[in-house]
Amino acid sequence: MNKAADRLRWTRNDALVAIGAAAVDLLGFSLGTRNDGMPLTVPAACALVAAAVCLLARRSRPVAVLAAVLLLGIVPNLAVPDAAPHFPLGPAVALYSVVRFSRPAVAAAAAVLTAPLVSLGQGGTLVPGGWTLVASAAATALVSGAALVINRWQQEVAANHALQAERAVAEERRRIARELHDIVAHHITAMQLMAGGARANLAHDTEAAREALVTLEDSGRIALREMRQLLDVLRAGEEPDEAPPAPQPGAADLERIVTESRLAGTETEFTVDGPVRPLPPSVGLTLFRIVQEALTNTRKHAGQARARVRLTYHPDGVAVEVCDDGGGAPPPTARPAAGTGYGLIGMHERVALQGGTLEAVARDGGGFRVAARLPVPAGRGGGGGERHR
Repeated sequence: MNKAADRLRWTRNDALVAIGAAAVDLLGFSLGTRNDGMPLTVPAACALVAAAVCLLARRSRPVAVLAAVLLLGIVPNLAVPDAAPHFPLGPAVALYSVVRFSRPAVAAAAAVLTAPLVSLGQGGTLVPGGWTLVASAAATALVSGAALVINRWQQEVAANHALQAERAVAEERRRIARELHDIVAHHITAMQLMAGGARANLAHDTEAAREALVTLEDSGRIALREMRQLLDVLRAGEEPDEAPPAPQPGAADLERIVTESRLAGTETEFTVDGPVRPLPPSVGLTLFRIVQEALTNTRKHAGQARARVRLTYHPDGVAVEVCDDGGGAPPPTARPAAGTGYGLIGMHERVALQGGTLEAVARDGGGFRVAARLPVPAGRGGGGGERHR
């Protein structure tokens, strides 16, 4: 019983269509019979209203509705035998629904049968012929063509929506992959180096070993927190955690990254030029990830090198430069070239999203240089998203 009720369920739009079809057909037949001097009979009016009521189920049972509307349409045709050839709105809506919601074979059969059936009784004869049948065929073709055009348009719209959704998912996956790469590459590398330093100093310098272990613990805590933030993104739609998420790192956290680099064994210099001002959170996060990735690459590829981080505030933007001298490392040809490796690809994508420029090249005298410049128009402050020293 419930399934039958669900199949017969109709919407407000279906009711409006049924009311409109009844009003148009009643008005059309009334005007036609008045011109011929014949009043619209009660059976004919009831048949037109009943045909319009059938349209309420046109979405769930389009074929049955079309059959009922065509049968009821014979009544007014026989009641007004001298009326001019016509194609009522009720059969037009029913045929449109069959073409829209049925299989192509069913829609084609319905279109072929509608042209003669809708003309039954018109012109004073039960079987139509001549111009009456031609007019009905033309109207049937017009209604069917309109339904096919709407079908094609909706398919294209659905395909575009699906494509946009796939692109959004792919972009989100790339963003998560960049974040995951930066977190794992930096923190795990730093933790490995600090653990090795603590082990080497454990026998003769317990204080240095203790300091390395404390920093190792802090790095692990930060890595877990950032990984948890990424997992929260993947768990979208589930119940959120009660604890508010920690703010994303920004330019104010660069000194922490530099300190971790020093504790990991890389002599790192950090300078800030220009008047420090708040930055948009996305810009600050981009700067942080660039420096994080560049210092990680220095530790992985440059051996016992010295690194320099320089942050410069310009009136119309901000620039960051990370250089190393490559001392003790393999020749520059063994270093990753610009545009290769997931880390450098992630840098380029982050900078491109901010409308900036990035240069990652080997230096002539040895070493590697990563330089980025990001535009920050006047008035675009960091608000509450950027942390400051």
